[in-house]
Amino acid sequence: MTGRILIVDDEPHILKTMAIGLRAVGFDVVSFEQAEDALKEIDKDIFSEVKFDLAFIDLMMFPMNGIALMQELHRRMPELTVVIITAHGTVETAVSALKLGAYDYLQKPFELRELTDFAQRVMKSHEIQSGVHGSQEILTTNPTFLGVIRMAERVASSALTILIEGETGTGKELLADFIHNNSDRAGKPMIKLNCAALSSELIESELFGHTKGAFTGAMKDRVGRVEAADGGTLFLDEVGEMPVPMQAKLLRFLQSREFQRVGENDTRYADVRIVAATNRNLEEAINRGEFREDLFYRLSGVRLMIPPLRVRREDILPLAERFVTEASRGAQVPILSDTVAAALNEYDWRGNVRELQNAVFRATILAESGGANGPRRTIELQDLPEHISLDARYEKNGSNFIPSDSSNLKSLDEVERDYIALVISKTLSLEDAARVLKIDNATLWRKRKKYSL
Repeated sequence: MTGRILIVDDEPHILKTMAIGLRAVGFDVVSFEQAEDALKEIDKDIFSEVKFDLAFIDLMMFPMNGIALMQELHRRMPELTVVIITAHGTVETAVSALKLGAYDYLQKPFELRELTDFAQRVMKSHEIQSGVHGSQEILTTNPTFLGVIRMAERVASSALTILIEGETGTGKELLADFIHNNSDRAGKPMIKLNCAALSSELIESELFGHTKGAFTGAMKDRVGRVEAADGGTLFLDEVGEMPVPMQAKLLRFLQSREFQRVGENDTRYADVRIVAATNRNLEEAINRGEFREDLFYRLSGVRLMIPPLRVRREDILPLAERFVTEASRGAQVPILSDTVAAALNEYDWRGNVRELQNAVFRATILAESGGANGPRRTIELQDLPEHISLDARYEKNGSNFIPSDSSNLKSLDEVERDYIALVISKTLSLEDAARVLKIDNATLWRKRKKYSL
């Protein structure tokens, strides 16, 4: 199997063993012992077309841990599929990483065959998601979201700048594609830039282009995204992450449609329609001095707010069924069992549609891989990520939680252990988990030790 994999782990022997094993099955592997070294190398090569497909990142590194590194990598490469490597006893933190964008986690110690099989399965999922990315039609029956889509359709052919707001994973880029495809510019380029993916030094060059020798690493003239989008649409994703000095230059372009390449004095012009997106509250960012008020109003010709998936639950199962079909790629499409459907409906989906897509793709691949009896026709609860399937094992009855399958009752210790694990998986820190459980941090520590959580 082919694909490019990044490994970052501060244990040299694990790093070497993983690299040898993954190369042996056909992967191109680049490895680093320090998170900072990996980021420096990626930033140095930011203009290269060579990117990574997968990243295996150790959770417990110092000074930058695996979650912080994952977030930095996703800023630079939003389509990167990340696997967290975790040791026994830190699984609850790895589960938190899943909610922040990791695809899955791999627990140490692991056998080499386990690693290679796991990597091949994750790469298959990555390839499926890459193949369908950006090609989907918007699927919803939610009245609020339908209202947003109708407004987007009405303003698509206008000259108004559009600001799309919503949580991570709600489908902001998909709505931007919808606007472009329904505009008078549909036959012209749709160019995209993730404003969080580049450093402040590089974003101006990426946006406006540069001339040869304009800075270290500028080996030839480069056309920027604005120039490439001439006549079409420029989508600025995560615009709230744009550095303040760069915001002033973007504002000048929006006012005049004129710009200069970095290192050049000639003024150029581009006829570009701007669609921007953010998962931040820009009014709060303005109050903190992190975003220019004049740029905010310039971008907000029309504001479209996409509701999160947890408030449009009628969309969960139709989306899940679509993702199962996409993941099957023409093979026999498995169905969702009743328990899986219930689990998907009850889960909060903090990562929204993107998290649902990852979970369903993973479950479909596990069902297709089957076992001794070959592929299964039904996706079962064990195919879902553990932090999602755990929800489905309980029904809330007042303030009590009892197993939904009364024929398989558990001991009080087992119920307590599973519920503590569930709360930990749904909160972003152990302090938050202790508050939800209404116990102090020391008590939570003792219970985690008791139950090996």
